[in-house]
Amino acid sequence: MDARHVDVEQQLEELHEDSFGWALSCCGHHEADAEDVLQMTYARVISGRAVFKGKSSFRTWLFGVIRMVALEQRRRRQRRSRLDARAVGHLELVSEPEAPKRIERSDLTRRLLRALADLPERQREVLHLVFYDGLTVGEAAQVMGIGVGSARTHYARGKDRLRVLLGEADG
Repeated sequence: MDARHVDVEQQLEELHEDSFGWALSCCGHHEADAEDVLQMTYARVISGRAVFKGKSSFRTWLFGVIRMVALEQRRRRQRRSRLDARAVGHLELVSEPEAPKRIERSDLTRRLLRALADLPERQREVLHLVFYDGLTVGEAAQVMGIGVGSARTHYARGKDRLRVLLGEADG
């Protein structure tokens, strides 16, 4: 095993907790899906199918890979669900997987999670990356595959919308 391979594995290990948190967010807080996404991501990285080229921090790059794997998994699941529905001759809406196990949270946390869920996906993603994962808006833009200006706009609009949503919950 060469030194580069060992270094990548070490970085994956050091970032595992943060990576799982991001995968969980990308998977709608479905723990089993997040575990699958992380496993697929690690397999891609270790096998060399996903290659870090040093254009950003390793963490930023890894979060981008996690996001792409989660999107691919969601598309595969949706495609499989549509095919299954056609196979049985039903055109009904496919329900989401079982809701994640609920743990007790403070009232503020529950309100915040509800408000975040009401945000458009891009706003929710950039806020999660900046506030929960400690990335800069520029790094979040790289993870999301969008321009920095666009990320700044989503960030500002997301914060403004959260203020409104949380303010409405108070009233």
